[in-house]
Amino acid sequence: MLPKGKRRHTVKPEYRATRDVEPAAPPIIPVVEVDEDGEDNIHRFTAPSEAAGLRLDQYLAQAIPDISRSRVQLLIENEQVRVNEKPAKAKLKLEGGERIEVEGSPQPPPLNAFAEDIPLVVLHEDQHLAIIDKPAGMMVHAGSGATDDARNHGTLVNALLHHFGKLSHVGGDLRPGIVHRLDKQTSGVIVVAKDDSTHRKLSEMFAARELEKSYVALVHGRFPKEDMTVRLPIGRDLVRRTRMTTRRLGGRSAVSHWRVLERIGTEEKPGRYGKFTLVEVRIETGRTHQIRVHMQALGHPVVGDYLYGAPHRIQPVSKSDDSDPIELERNFLHAAELEFLHPRTKQRLELKSDLPPELVTTLDHLRA
Repeated sequence: MLPKGKRRHTVKPEYRATRDVEPAAPPIIPVVEVDEDGEDNIHRFTAPSEAAGLRLDQYLAQAIPDISRSRVQLLIENEQVRVNEKPAKAKLKLEGGERIEVEGSPQPPPLNAFAEDIPLVVLHEDQHLAIIDKPAGMMVHAGSGATDDARNHGTLVNALLHHFGKLSHVGGDLRPGIVHRLDKQTSGVIVVAKDDSTHRKLSEMFAARELEKSYVALVHGRFPKEDMTVRLPIGRDLVRRTRMTTRRLGGRSAVSHWRVLERIGTEEKPGRYGKFTLVEVRIETGRTHQIRVHMQALGHPVVGDYLYGAPHRIQPVSKSDDSDPIELERNFLHAAELEFLHPRTKQRLELKSDLPPELVTTLDHLRA
């Protein structure tokens, strides 16, 4: 270490000379005036000198206003972008002057839902609405961020269009008939609308909390109380964007009521695989992953819910027990009941769905 009084001289003269100078502004990338060949739909242009030092995907996203960086990367992965007549990588550093060809439209064609012959369990149907028993593993509809048809197959919407044909259009072309949703790995009762008027009335009823929804969930650990109300706001996790959280300020209000249906394992006899609690949950609000997030916040994640902390495999408690571990390839969360007043006929509808076989089997193993 330099003697006291000399340490300031360790600052390099070059830095001292430039530390008060404003940094140079990044070069402005000219917008590309693409020449589109009507026959092969190829955009051809030359990278300007301002592009020197930029990655190929970074440059294209700045140069073509109608294209997103994710769309650029998809085109590059499909070898639809060529530099100097050769397929290029997204990370290619440009020098300026390269001849670039982009094949295809900067924007993907809009996805439209289509009919598929997929089996459905219909619990109720009339001219205005239908109530379905959705299996786990089925997405309700394709995501709006999907860039191709890969995620537009096998959804509940595809099956609904095949079975019913006409559905409401309030939710848009990708979500015909969909009034509310269930997570992909959540099974059970879901209502869909066949016409726009019924759709709007159902949406108003959901907003006014005039529909009673009841779920059954199996969670890790032993709940200390027989019933409880959870009031924890829920917002998007800013680090892991696929998750929701109760730990972020500004979350939306979320209210869940639960009561114990069964306790598996006690303090004296925890059971072969430990302690679990089977609960009934009624929700006042319908936030994304609401029950799963609230259970995680309580320290009792839903069995099979790997996204929110549940183990992938449930091992026997005793190390000397050679029983096979239990693996559940879905969340132990089931929309068991839906009760409401029909918005058009004013008939009281009460629909129930039994636990699917894989959940019954898991319960039986844990009870053993």
